[in-house]
Amino acid sequence: MPDVPQEKPLNELLSRSMVDIYIGPENTHWILHEKLLCYHSPFFRKTFCNKDNATKSFGLPDEEDAPFKTFVGWLYSSSLPVPREESDLGLMFDLYLMAEKFQIPTLIQDVLQVVREWYKYSDTYPGLRRVQYIYANTEEGSPMRHMLVHAVARLLVVEKGIPQHWDKALRKNGQLAVDIISAIQSWRLDEDVIPDAREDPVEGEVLVDEAGDEEQEQEQEGSGDDGDETVVESPGEVKLPDVLNGKRKGADLLNGVQKLGLREVPNGLTNGDYGTLR
Repeated sequence: MPDVPQEKPLNELLSRSMVDIYIGPENTHWILHEKLLCYHSPFFRKTFCNKDNATKSFGLPDEEDAPFKTFVGWLYSSSLPVPREESDLGLMFDLYLMAEKFQIPTLIQDVLQVVREWYKYSDTYPGLRRVQYIYANTEEGSPMRHMLVHAVARLLVVEKGIPQHWDKALRKNGQLAVDIISAIQSWRLDEDVIPDAREDPVEGEVLVDEAGDEEQEQEQEGSGDDGDETVVESPGEVKLPDVLNGKRKGADLLNGVQKLGLREVPNGLTNGDYGTLR
């Protein structure tokens, strides 16, 4: 992001020279102070203030009227409207994209602050639609993208479970998933507060018990004789209850796993494609 220029008072930027700008498919006409535009924006500086380009008229047919009107208001007052509800943020996001296009770092910072404060004081988090919109229209390193993804990372950490729409989005958008993981890593959390599945088997044992109970219920339902039991042996004839009760040695369990044809690689992982987000 370009360096923020040292602020000049408005009266020094209201020169006699004016430029004509036409916005949107309707060619909405704006007459603005050339020096003011060129001071804030390298984009307009290259357009109007280049010695090799003496044009005083410029069209932006792909831009929307509402965000440009808000930009003009900010240009002359250094202030932005305060969102009253979530739907008002749409204008802020469009203005932000315009600020990146016009390369105006002060406007980028001001819009970021407005959006950040709205989510903070409304005690809400960015919705999936907003995040997808910014991802579709910004590049890696965008300050707004950075802010939104860090907010979503916190949402997914503090909430219980992943909302279904976020689950679906993360499965489809690998870059978003990677960015969220990177955001969490950047927090440098105290290792003592992060559960370590290598040391605490309680949750895993609960899942094993639940799986065993479900399997036993299915066997009972499918058995025609009340007194008969169907026992399914694991590889190497190591029974899961025996392993949990410590009746079989670790070597026996390892022999059973090796019969599955898995190769041992560094860190105890197999040679499968683990960790891929789709």
